[in-house]
Amino acid sequence: MNNDLAIFCGNANPQLAKKICDGLNVSKTEVLVGRFSEGEIQVQIKENIRGKDVYIIQPTCPPVNDNLMELLILIDAARRASADRITAVLPYYGYARQDRKDQPRVPITAKLVANLLAAAGTDRVLTMDLHASQIQGFFDIPVDHLYAINQLCDYFLQKKFKSKNLVVVAPDVGGLKMARAYARRLSAELAIVDKRRSSPEKTEVMHILGSVQSKTAVMVDDIVATGGSMIDAAEALSKKGVTSVYAAITHGVLSGNAIQRIHNCNIIKEVVITDSIPLKESAKNKKIEVVTVAPLLAQAIERIHKGESVSCLFDYTRN
Repeated sequence: MNNDLAIFCGNANPQLAKKICDGLNVSKTEVLVGRFSEGEIQVQIKENIRGKDVYIIQPTCPPVNDNLMELLILIDAARRASADRITAVLPYYGYARQDRKDQPRVPITAKLVANLLAAAGTDRVLTMDLHASQIQGFFDIPVDHLYAINQLCDYFLQKKFKSKNLVVVAPDVGGLKMARAYARRLSAELAIVDKRRSSPEKTEVMHILGSVQSKTAVMVDDIVATGGSMIDAAEALSKKGVTSVYAAITHGVLSGNAIQRIHNCNIIKEVVITDSIPLKESAKNKKIEVVTVAPLLAQAIERIHKGESVSCLFDYTRN
């Protein structure tokens, strides 16, 4: 890679940043990201980045506010250090679930975060599996939106499930398009969970649409947070005759007691997530498997840096 490329990160996911740098065969730019005595974030870029193409890798995962603020300050520091172009690489885009006014007097925080990133000095955003695709339209700067479907499907293809006994399950009608793409790649049938959301963190499964009797189910979704919806759907599938349930989830937020709940759910055999968010130590060896998206992000960074098309990386329908 050219020496006019600079990649660094905050404290959100340094392991992923290192994998990306290794994939690009570049050294990570040295940056200090610490705290002053009163808790304010301290940032100093230790190397010259004047005129460079800068990529800041920082998913805004929990602790969301700390990681978001680190990102904004890193962007500002890079801008004031005369970087030529600044790309914010957010493998996980926090606040994405607050993408519309679904109740009176609530904010659209996903749009606010987009405004903050642009105001800080971001020239471009690279992200993956947004909770709602329309969030791309919240930005007035270019957004490259990647999908982890190929990495997750490759994991399940290695398991060599019999296609006639496999069904891909969409968590709701909104996830149907993505679930159909998974079903096509896995040569599986398709089913949909019909559910009703009674609160921001609580859903109730109403019906299972599709044939699932005596099948292995692969539930696909972009986020698993508390795990409640996923476990409720798995238990509903079990009542309909599903023999075992796997989950393919891009972003493993795993908040609250999600890890223990998944571990205690007998019908769920495995939850496969990506490393867009670092896996907690307490989640290891408890039905949680991780696939890396570092090669995908490295490819995207290389193509953006060279001014090449990244549209081939958006294609989640390839066979």
